[in-house]
Amino acid sequence: MSDTTSEAPKLSWWRRLSGGLKRTSTSLSTAVADLVTKRKLDRAMVEEIEDVLLRADLGTDVAARIADAVGAGRYDKAISADEVKRVVATEVEKVLSPVAKPLVIEATKAPFVILVVGVNGSGKTTTIGKLAARFSAEGHSVMLAAGDTFRAAAIEQLKVWGERTGSPVIAGAQGSDSASLAFNALASAKEQSRDVLLIDTAGRLQNKAELMNELEKVVRVIRKIDPSAPHAVLLVLDATVGQNALSQVEAFHRIAGVTGLVMTKLDGTARGGILVALAEKHKLPVHFIGVGESVEDLAPFTARDFAEAVAGIDR
Repeated sequence: MSDTTSEAPKLSWWRRLSGGLKRTSTSLSTAVADLVTKRKLDRAMVEEIEDVLLRADLGTDVAARIADAVGAGRYDKAISADEVKRVVATEVEKVLSPVAKPLVIEATKAPFVILVVGVNGSGKTTTIGKLAARFSAEGHSVMLAAGDTFRAAAIEQLKVWGERTGSPVIAGAQGSDSASLAFNALASAKEQSRDVLLIDTAGRLQNKAELMNELEKVVRVIRKIDPSAPHAVLLVLDATVGQNALSQVEAFHRIAGVTGLVMTKLDGTARGGILVALAEKHKLPVHFIGVGESVEDLAPFTARDFAEAVAGIDR
């Protein structure tokens, strides 16, 4: 039977994810196939496979480990591209499994305060909207705070998501103080007995000192109402930036004490391997990944799905 759903928006999550990681998996598969069809496995081929993995942004440690696993017990034997893919998937899954953790909304900490950070353009505000939709669908009452007060577009975008998800939005005028806005939002969320408060923040990394001061102030004022808040600090990363994501994690972790990651824009041009390098280096939980614009394109992160999609394994 021919597949008539390929043009439909409701592709399965696996199809959307593997489609989004095509750039990484295709470049890996093509390079590996070129290598393994020519000759039997030797040290030189293992080194070439390691180079291919490095170019896929998997990071030096992971690339070396996978290359060693490919070579283990296989020298002077023919190896198929599919065997290499399987080793890649297995080793990548080992790196990702410890960080694939759901974001748990703890009812005892209502309102559960989630501070969302990330550079402008990473998909931060859209991610907040999608998370609001997800949490609302799970039965949580949500409030949004438009704390990226420098960008009028971010404020407007959040208001649209608020309407769409039935979540009240606390917003001020462009340029208003983001810390006092966060304070008012938490006071309102408490008053209305909301389960979750999602706070958007500014994302101008150009001036780290200013950004650091602002985020520290936001945290300081919300702790006046709830000393345990924020209960989660999510860093939203754009998968298309590749190696640059590593420095973003370092900067925001230092500034805001990141507790978990959301990776967006894994839809076509993505450098998906970078998530593996991040997991290996920083060991931060990865809660969600996004492969597109619609609400269902943001889903909880699962190590096996991602590993097999990166390796280009067909299901």
